[in-house]
Amino acid sequence: MDERFFPIGIQTFEKLRERSAVYVDKTELVYRLVKNNNYVFLSRPRRFGKSLLVSTLRSYFEGRKDLFEGLAIEQLEKDWVQYPVLHFSLSLKRIASVEDVGYLLDSILTDYEEIYGTRDGTAKNQYGIRMKNLVLRAHAQTGQKVVLLFDEYDAPILDTMHDEKLMASVRQQLRDFYSPIKDLDSKLQFVFITGISKFSQLSIFSELNNLKTITMDNEYAAICGFTRDEIVTQLAPEVENLAKAMNVTVNTALLRIKRKYDGYHFTKNCPDIYNPFSLLNCLADKELYNYWFSTGTPTHLTKVLSQYTLRPEALEGFAASEMDFYVPVEHAETPIPVLYQSGYVTIKKFDGYDYILGFPNEEVRVSFIKGLAPYYTSKSATENNSYIQKTLRAIRNHDIDAAMTLLRSFFSSIPYNAEKQDEDHYKTIFYLIFTLASEYSVRTEQCSAAGRCDALIETEDTIYLFEFKLDGTAEEALKQINDKGYAIQYEAGDKKIVKVGVNFENDKRTIERWVIG
Repeated sequence: MDERFFPIGIQTFEKLRERSAVYVDKTELVYRLVKNNNYVFLSRPRRFGKSLLVSTLRSYFEGRKDLFEGLAIEQLEKDWVQYPVLHFSLSLKRIASVEDVGYLLDSILTDYEEIYGTRDGTAKNQYGIRMKNLVLRAHAQTGQKVVLLFDEYDAPILDTMHDEKLMASVRQQLRDFYSPIKDLDSKLQFVFITGISKFSQLSIFSELNNLKTITMDNEYAAICGFTRDEIVTQLAPEVENLAKAMNVTVNTALLRIKRKYDGYHFTKNCPDIYNPFSLLNCLADKELYNYWFSTGTPTHLTKVLSQYTLRPEALEGFAASEMDFYVPVEHAETPIPVLYQSGYVTIKKFDGYDYILGFPNEEVRVSFIKGLAPYYTSKSATENNSYIQKTLRAIRNHDIDAAMTLLRSFFSSIPYNAEKQDEDHYKTIFYLIFTLASEYSVRTEQCSAAGRCDALIETEDTIYLFEFKLDGTAEEALKQINDKGYAIQYEAGDKKIVKVGVNFENDKRTIERWVIG
């Protein structure tokens, strides 16, 4: 079977189509978007196809019918009009100073001024005025309304969030740059803005009263990312090649990539969305790897979490209101906006009142926790990995005694002042280590009809139920598992059930003993 070219690193629709690269057809949604809207904002996590979508819109509005041959929009669009397009990508340069923002804006504006000319008397640093003049000249010279595309409009602010004073200066420059848009309505055909977050104090939101936000719109839920139907119908040859490389059936391969890269939901009724960056890299390399997470670290998120009472195990599932999604991250009183908008948690379900958020998939869950572990344990990643590999080996050998012995040793080696040493802290450490040491499901505070079991590990053939006591006894912990009937809901299945009562001794700051039942 001939292998198609994968557009890894290609974010330009024109180049992708000219090289006949793998492309999941989103043009029906693109057509619907441009016919029904004029001013649009879309927020999605990084590496989710926003830039390719913007590039697709650019090719469409430039009238490049040849690039859309064989795609859905070819049959839908009957009148290919060529509009002047001003495409601004604000992530082209990493911002470390106010001067960097000026350099970025000047560079982009200059490129278009070479096409449409400049107006004498406008200062170089009057970026908003220069953009306004560009729109007016492009409209006058072509006789067509102008299309404005802003990709990653918030990138300069995200780059400078660590420095409040610098961020304020950057925000002011961007406010001046975006402010003319509201006065150009009669000259504009379409405005499209993408980003990760919705920052306040930017004129792009406060002054565009007709801006439609489609971030949580069911109609456009799948405009970025891949659905299962798209994978099965449009990426079938690539999935088959992956299955052959893994020496498994196609169905098994689909299940594995689902667990690894699926699980994103952006609306109440959103279909499962796969991370497109990770999935395409996986199909190209024929290997399941943490591609998306390897392109960015959760260091800043570790700092964010440390400011709140939300512990990492809570990210397996917690409630949020719809308003939490729209809170500008610079004014957020909880970590929910930054975690959701950056893609580390997603909507898992909507119960009619609240949204339940959690990790989208195995790639994000395990990688994120791996990044958090040094903060909670005061150990380096190398030290953590040594314990993790040994613990994983013990679990695979069904040797829970060996795994608990390793865990006791691990707790004993944590510095005295690493973190507040209470029962919740011990549960967090347990969760972190066993999550990293197991490719299987690890859950804390697992509910049953009679109460909540402290932790559960579910492997392919065994369910381990854990109850912890701080300065109690392991026997008391095991007795609680039995008295509360934590195992009853699992007895109908075909998996072995192992109950483990664990006692933490506060003075020695480690596990004293455990009993298995």
